[in-house]
Amino acid sequence: MKEAPRRWAAGAAAAALLVTASPAASAHPGTPAPFPKVPVMTGYGGAVSSVDPDATRIGLEVLRRGGNAVDAAVATAAALGVTEPYSAGIGGGGYFVYYDARSRTVRTIDGRETAPARMTETAFIDPATGKPLPFDQGVNSGLSVGVPGTPATWARALREWGTIPLRQALDPAAELAARGFVVDETFRAQTAANQTRFDDIVPTRDLFLPGGQPPVVGSTFRNPDLARTYREMGRNGVDWLYKGPLGREVVQTVKAPPVAPDADRVFRPGLMETGDLAAYRVLDQKPTRIDYRGLSIYGMAPSSSGGTTVGEALNILETVDLRGMDQTTATHYYLEASRLAFADRNRYVGDPKFVDVPQRGLLSDGFAKERACLIDPAKAAVSPIAPGDPAPPYQGCPAATGIGDAEPYEGLSTTHLVTADRWGNVVAYNLTIEQTGGSAITVPGRGFLLNNELTDFSFAPANPAVPDPNLPAPGKRPRSSMSPTIVLQDGKPLIAVGSPGGATIITTVLQVLTGRLDRGLGLPDAVAAARLSQRNGAATEVEPGVPAELRAALIARGHVLRENPEIGAATALEFLTRNRIQAVAEPTRRGGGSAGVVWPG
Repeated sequence: MKEAPRRWAAGAAAAALLVTASPAASAHPGTPAPFPKVPVMTGYGGAVSSVDPDATRIGLEVLRRGGNAVDAAVATAAALGVTEPYSAGIGGGGYFVYYDARSRTVRTIDGRETAPARMTETAFIDPATGKPLPFDQGVNSGLSVGVPGTPATWARALREWGTIPLRQALDPAAELAARGFVVDETFRAQTAANQTRFDDIVPTRDLFLPGGQPPVVGSTFRNPDLARTYREMGRNGVDWLYKGPLGREVVQTVKAPPVAPDADRVFRPGLMETGDLAAYRVLDQKPTRIDYRGLSIYGMAPSSSGGTTVGEALNILETVDLRGMDQTTATHYYLEASRLAFADRNRYVGDPKFVDVPQRGLLSDGFAKERACLIDPAKAAVSPIAPGDPAPPYQGCPAATGIGDAEPYEGLSTTHLVTADRWGNVVAYNLTIEQTGGSAITVPGRGFLLNNELTDFSFAPANPAVPDPNLPAPGKRPRSSMSPTIVLQDGKPLIAVGSPGGATIITTVLQVLTGRLDRGLGLPDAVAAARLSQRNGAATEVEPGVPAELRAALIARGHVLRENPEIGAATALEFLTRNRIQAVAEPTRRGGGSAGVVWPG
């Protein structure tokens, strides 16, 4: 049921969202002054946390003017499409998890991209060789573009739970795109990392490589094409994409990518037709739920693997007392629980319309106990370990048998945001275009990149001897690791958390939750802590900040460690006592995030 705060006028409100440029921004006339990047803020009246200060500012202004958490989430997400265009936008998809304070229920929207009707199990097999395409050729092609779900997610969320129309939610982001934002080092570095492939697509090169080079730090980046696109979508609704002219432009771009004459690579044509867009539907999914140490943990059900994998790992960890362990032992158990849960994820989780996902078994306490008994407290397992059998009856401690799958590749570029309002409604929202920079294909004149989400499918079975639940099929949603999560205590929200990072999303969320709930860390410290990630791979990835003594102790238990400079980039919030909310973002990862509350205090 919708909350009914006062609505706010579109024109005046949109203009008011953009503060006047300060002297510090005077080198960029007309550009809003940068909102400060504050990683932690505590106060009242609602909260927003995202990776970007402009997006957080816009979400907070929506809350200040009477909007609710859903309104703020959509407005923030639209702004991220401007300032984080390589991670999110209307050319992608995602998962929306919502806590309704009035009914005390958690609802979710599956807005994952889908495969076109002409896509088959062998779509990523090179007919000339009979072997899977090189991954680079899959990414940089129309073949990788799935039917976008983000606009439909925004429309559904606002219609079901919001208080403002789509036009009002998009207006602040349209104004931001028109007036521009100040380029930071993260945006420049991401552009530079994509320079060679962006240079191969004419509209992408024209937009993101002004003068043939990445934009300079401190310059103003404007995207008037995206501003016009947002305004037209606000006027016409999302059917303008799914059943109208914008959809025809998207399909033409997918089928005939606008490749530059001097391109260094071939962009294969895609399979999307206008009928695929017209047939797209977001799904109202029942969330996953587990009970963990007296708390209720809600997550995203398949096609995401986030809810089942985080949930299974937590169930395994509930069989031991993490709080009473020393740091090495607790870390060892966290890594082994994740290893086991990923073995089961890789074997069983896919789009439930196409494969039988044993979700109830994967999240059952009996199965968790079977898996937990395989953990040797003194020695790490050797991956890939075999999946378990989640079907009852559960037998206590069965021997591990069978063949494990190697971890499939999954792109790292995603973004996550959290919002809460004065009424206690909460949103955790992951959205993505997959690779950093997606497919590298910009729709001409529209200012947004198309996703390469279909590369999340297995190009071929990881192991011919093991069934693969994640092969392509017509209309199928590729498996995702996005894990927007809401934790309730006695039916009321306690924590909301999520992260980008491909498959490391799952381990990031798991580590933040165990740090906060089991290891006595405050939420800011749990988010900032150095991360480790084990995904049933031969090595455990570790960030540089993992202490040398912990590394040595883990190696002594048989863990193989591999450096990863950065794992995840979480955003989170926690409800404290006396109606206070604490918003939390990364202090340094991805250049640091931006947390804010309506009334600091």
